[in-house]
Amino acid sequence: MFSRKHLLLLNPWAYDFTACDFWLRPLGLLYLAAIVRQYTDYELDFIDCLDSSQIESGYYFRPKNRTDGRSSFFKEEVTKPEIFRHIPRKYSRYGWPYAQVESRLEKIPAPAAVLITCTLTYWYPGVQAAVELVRKKFGNIPIILGGVYATLCPEHAQSQSGADLILTGPGENQILRILQEIDGKDQFKSKNELPVFPDFDSLPSPAYELSHNTSVLALLTSRGCPFHCSYCASRLLYQRFEQRQPEKVAAEIEYFRQNLGTEQIAFYDDALLINKNHHLIKILEALTDSKEKWRFHTPNGLHPREFDRELARWLKISGFDSLFLSLETSDINLLAETGAKVSPEDLERALGYLEGAGFCRSQISVYLLVGLPGQDKQQVVESIRFVRALGARPRLAYFSPVPGTADWKKLVDSGQLKEDSDPLLQNKLVFPYFWSQFTPEDLDEIKKEATGKNIG
Repeated sequence: MFSRKHLLLLNPWAYDFTACDFWLRPLGLLYLAAIVRQYTDYELDFIDCLDSSQIESGYYFRPKNRTDGRSSFFKEEVTKPEIFRHIPRKYSRYGWPYAQVESRLEKIPAPAAVLITCTLTYWYPGVQAAVELVRKKFGNIPIILGGVYATLCPEHAQSQSGADLILTGPGENQILRILQEIDGKDQFKSKNELPVFPDFDSLPSPAYELSHNTSVLALLTSRGCPFHCSYCASRLLYQRFEQRQPEKVAAEIEYFRQNLGTEQIAFYDDALLINKNHHLIKILEALTDSKEKWRFHTPNGLHPREFDRELARWLKISGFDSLFLSLETSDINLLAETGAKVSPEDLERALGYLEGAGFCRSQISVYLLVGLPGQDKQQVVESIRFVRALGARPRLAYFSPVPGTADWKKLVDSGQLKEDSDPLLQNKLVFPYFWSQFTPEDLDEIKKEATGKNIG
């Protein structure tokens, strides 16, 4: 029945207290899929447990879809890990119903290997559940785990995930060699030396053709970040900052429009505005020439210091719809400790430029970090009030202690975390219950302040 060998690519569930589809796409996995498809004859089976558009009708789930592409997840409550037993919140498996994944696995042939990713370190229970299910169906087949969790917590992943091989860092120059070691060269189109991808721009486009919902896609025009923020893992995931050629990015976006019906793009760059005149603006110039109407989104946050009138004008005429700016805090001392990449004055200027270009301030979100080591409730409240006074929308971003960062080291050195702490403690919502100066009651007050419920 099945003449060609298969590979299974699997984006597992998210296990968490809360989760939503914030333009989530398994980009790394789709890049590897594109490479495998280009250089081998494997048939690819793709299961994205976090694609809400594929929930079968029998589960009576109607996702809360926004016009900008964000959505809600189907969820099934599960037993909380013992370490969270004292937290008075429900813990759930987000994504496809468990039974739907079982049913989907029944319909595909036994793969030669399975490639699994994991976006957040503390979502690893989803990997464990997926590995267990794959083993139940297919037995002892090779399972390769990559992604953020595998890269930042390789020892834990090796001992606890159930995967056979842990792939750390970018996988483009590793995956073909691994497949050869596992399954030989029979499935490879060429028996010559394996290709080498010297930089990000040399990769084929992510294999979004495997996805079900392609009207809204996530895209990277660069990898890494030139900044050294104390809380950020970007430089741990990618050792150097590299930007793609603008004309290649524009051509890729046009390809998605013409072939996949894509109308909206979420830029997932960590530093989208760096070298803006020769990078982002060049991309937007090329897209403007095509006369297509787009809606663009910036979920990872834009650096206010990079704004000027010309940039704001291009963002407006190009169709940027959901704008997220990164301030982190209005406390200048705390800003200096975290990386000094922005100041409150930078935000004020950026909002002025955006308003001058035709954006409404009340529609612009500004990220504020909550839970930084040493941060107190009043610092957050003052930051919220500062943003609100400028007419923008405060958006809380909860601090997650990432292994290898400066803030992680602070917590370890102070004894608040251990070097080998369970990655579950990296969950961005549990800090008031473990190591922060914040109490759960403080966090509730901060949320009310951010939403304006404490006003009047």
